[in-house]
Amino acid sequence: MSTSDSKLELNFLAEKIHVHRWPMDSPNWSLSVKEEIDLNLNKNKEKKKIRIKENIIQIDNYHFDKIKKIGITVPFFKKETTMIFEGMVMDSYAHTHVTTRAKNYLEIFNSLMDWKNRLFPNS
Repeated sequence: MSTSDSKLELNFLAEKIHVHRWPMDSPNWSLSVKEEIDLNLNKNKEKKKIRIKENIIQIDNYHFDKIKKIGITVPFFKKETTMIFEGMVMDSYAHTHVTTRAKNYLEIFNSLMDWKNRLFPNS
């Protein structure tokens, strides 16, 4: 993982991504958006590059903005960090789960908490 203090940037790899439409009263995703997200993120077992720069989260080539409601946790009995957030991707509202099982998952957790507290103090 790398970080930069002048303009906050975090980089790490995630083993699991799950993106779905949220909130439930938001417009339905088109079939093409759903299929693309499923193919490239939800059902793709390859590690994904996560890049967080200020208030934008990039997962591989997908840019998430209008980020809100961020949760970051280390689940009991697991050596992993999970971040959950709401935002927009491909002009669609989404709820996204990002899980990393990197050896430095605690360092990633601490960096994500610092990022969240600095940029989203009320989340």
